Order: sequence, then C-alpha cells, then structure tokens
Amino acid sequence: MRIAVAGGTGVVGRHVVDAVSASGHEPVVLARSRGVDLTTGAGLDDALGGVTAVVDVSNVTTLSRRTAERFFVRASENLLSAGRRAGVRHHVLLSIVGVDRCPLGYYRAKLRQEAEVLAGPVPATVLRATQFHEFVDQTLARVPGPVAVVPRMRMQPVAASELAAHLVEVAVGEPERRAADLAGPEVHEIVDLAPQVTAARGLRRRVLPVRMPGGAGRAMTDGSLLPTEDGPRGRITFREWLDAEVR
Repeated sequence: MRIAVAGGTGVVGRHVVDAVSASGHEPVVLARSRGVDLTTGAGLDDALGGVTAVVDVSNVTTLSRRTAERFFVRASENLLSAGRRAGVRHHVLLSIVGVDRCPLGYYRAKLRQEAEVLAGPVPATVLRATQFHEFVDQTLARVPGPVAVVPRMRMQPVAASELAAHLVEVAVGEPERRAADLAGPEVHEIVDLAPQVTAARGLRRRVLPVRMPGGAGRAMTDGSLLPTEDGPRGRITFREWLDAEVR
C-alpha cells in the first residue's frame, strides 16, 4: 500500500514516514522540499498517484486563529480534492485532545479543519492525540534567552514514535470518522518537565511559569487537554524519552 504523509519532513511526520516503511508499506512524502505545496495544491495530483491512504500531520507555527485556519482549511481542501481525483480511500487527520474544550485560536482552527475533513469527499478518520514529548523543547525554543517562559499546563504527553505507529494502524484500517483519543502514560505539569529538559541539555535557563489569561488559560490548567475516556495509551514515559534523546 502507498501511504502519503502530508508534513512528512516535520517532527511527527518523519516518524510517520519511518512507521509506514516499518509496517511494510511505501511512504510518499508530501512537503515543499519534495515539490508539493499543500496551500496551493501544486504537485499533489502527481504525488498521490496510486496512493491508498493519506495521513495529514502538516502544521503551521502560529498562535493566530486566522493564520492557522487559512493554512489548515486550504491544505485540507487541496488534499481532499486531489485525493478524490486519485482514488484515495482513507484520509487520516491528526488533531489534538481537548481541541473542542480550549478557546485558543490555534485550537479553534484545528476544530474547523476537523469539520472540513469529515465533510469532505474522501472517507476520513480524525485522531486526536495529546502533546508529544518534543512539545516541551518546542515551548522552550519559543522564548530564547536565560529565562524560559512556559505556560502553566497539564498534559499527558506521548512519544512521537508511538503516535506515528498508531496513525499508520489507523490509516491501514477502515475509516471511522473519530478514532479513540491517544495519550501518553503519565500526566505532568509542563513547568515540571521544562527544568528536566534544560538540565539534560546542559542549558543554564531559569524556568518561569506563566498562566495564560482567559478561557484558554483555564483549559490548560484544569485538565481540559487530557483525555476523558479510555483509549490507546503510549508506553514510553517522558523520562525514558528524554534519557534516550540525551544518549
């Protein structure tokens, strides 16, 4: 089976490409560096030739709802239209646990993307997952300098490699609209994980926790970003992941 990975050069996408190969299928990377532009649709028709399933883990780095929504809607519309023309049988979208309970602009944009995909011309599955372990590094990188400003946030992070393997399992199965939420094995506060990362990386940075204002801040601290029902859970703990990264 040929499985296309939209955003296949990103943090999660690279793992998905590896997981596709490890499962005995053929990965097709959809990225600008491979001649495919999701926002314009350029290169999609050629890239999706013979593809059975598409896994969309593409992303845009922004907190702006307008910017995020413009990217997600355009990318999804182009992927779904090209997928219909190519005869793609399953479109899998990676989304976020709690996306419907947090009023953050980026989350609202992802919720809009979910609706676009489920109403689209290709049978689809939306998999919501919690933040992955690498999210802590990404958060620290947003504010460089001696002080690391991190939001107060409860999270249940999952290893990107385990998320990728699960996405491939979903992709080779039948479309089910909403898959059970995927999360990691443990609940953490990100302000407790950030010092572990800075110490492991040999960085001299003071971690300054900040509560986000309004409804988004409440959602990040009251457990709204945690799964509310039983579902698949990763096994790799944050500490195990970090130790492996440092080694």
